[in-house]
Amino acid sequence: MEEVRVRFAPSPTGSLHIGGARTALFNWLYARNRRGTLVLRLEDTDLQRSTDDAAAGIIEGLKWLGLDWDEGPGVGGDYGPYRQSERLPIYRHYIQQLLDQNQAYYCFCSADELKRQREQAQSEKRNYLYEGQCRHMNDSEVKNRLAAGEKPVVRLKVDRTGQTIVNDLIRGTVQFDNQLMDDFIIAKSDGWPTYNFAVVVDDHTMHISHVIRAEEHLSNTPKQIKVYEALGWKLPQFAHVSMILAPDRSKLSKRHGATSVQEFRDEGYLPEALVNYLVLLGWSPGENIDIYPREQMIENFALENVSRSAAIYDLPKLTWMNGVYLAAADLDRIVALVTPEAAKMGWLNETNRSYFRQVVDLVRSRAKTTREILPLAGYFFVPPEHYDTKGIQKYFRPSGSTEYIRSVLDVIMTVDVFTAVHLEEGLRDKAAQMGIKASALIHPTRLALSGVTNTPGLFEVMELLGRDACQARLERALGFIGGLSAE
Repeated sequence: MEEVRVRFAPSPTGSLHIGGARTALFNWLYARNRRGTLVLRLEDTDLQRSTDDAAAGIIEGLKWLGLDWDEGPGVGGDYGPYRQSERLPIYRHYIQQLLDQNQAYYCFCSADELKRQREQAQSEKRNYLYEGQCRHMNDSEVKNRLAAGEKPVVRLKVDRTGQTIVNDLIRGTVQFDNQLMDDFIIAKSDGWPTYNFAVVVDDHTMHISHVIRAEEHLSNTPKQIKVYEALGWKLPQFAHVSMILAPDRSKLSKRHGATSVQEFRDEGYLPEALVNYLVLLGWSPGENIDIYPREQMIENFALENVSRSAAIYDLPKLTWMNGVYLAAADLDRIVALVTPEAAKMGWLNETNRSYFRQVVDLVRSRAKTTREILPLAGYFFVPPEHYDTKGIQKYFRPSGSTEYIRSVLDVIMTVDVFTAVHLEEGLRDKAAQMGIKASALIHPTRLALSGVTNTPGLFEVMELLGRDACQARLERALGFIGGLSAE
């Protein structure tokens, strides 16, 4: 059985986009499912746009997602270097081999000449294809022009008859008419290879068995097959994953919200939630399920279950999913994530760490991201200076509100053990004595203690705040309601 070797090969020209992250995930899952090898390769031959910061960001994003690689930067391996910018001698070796075998040739056509050809094709309303002027140049002329210091490109000789067939594991058989292909460039005038040449050399020399990549690369595949054929190399198996589109089926962009892994991290999403969401964008486990543990992903992942149709980006679903993971996550981990900001706000110090931990645990079930936790917890650290406007109208202005809050004050001052269980028992007994529903006491009390109308369970909030804080806040609310009566 052939060893499975896959690769994720991003260009470090920007951040790790969720489309790239999904491609990395699918490669990672396929490798782990087949007990194969995942190679990380940085395709940085675009020297003007590639940056070390972008490369570091991609690596950081993959690590944050928990997608480890078996060969590549920081890991090593037998088939490196794993940056294209460090592989120039390898590319030059195979370019020279194709030149020596008369499979490729130097092209000295000037930019102006090529521009003229393009404009001529445009005026005739036909696709531009290089006309092959340099294909039959004799050896002596080539040598003389090289000796004169001219810097040609290198083109691959392409047989334009017949078709090139791509047998795709996701899309099936895809045919490309060779008449639409010209003698394309495999090396630029500065000596660097073009993408379609470098990627073939890399995949072959790194023994890649399966090329799992984005749909946008499908149109490049015929040219790459021509390079494989010219070098006499066996083809890998190809699998092209469909695009991720915005809800309106347009190309996903910044206007649709966060689109990079780092942005999701900074906005308070958990990596396991993002991985869970991404795996279901275009892949189905064969059952109707949303929360999907990583172990099950590895066990069940198969390219046969990857859809040919575009996946639709659904941020509300991801946010909901993140809330599920947030509620179940290890508490100490969540506390650590919100600690820096809490300390900056003065809500956390050496004396209240246990209290802070309890607050985070109580409010996180109402948060969808870690960034929502502290805004939901503010009243635990700072008494409310204002009350919700609608809450005032509904719970403070009606007659009887003063009596209700005084009744709760009585419960607070007389309950023996200040716990949620005893507070609830005392308040409900008080409501029964007054002949009213417990909710008549609960709602104004919640507003008085927090300033808002939505909180976690009132009695858990009261227990955490403590007797003294509850008393002070209820007494302040009584003064506020008195002011309303005097208006």
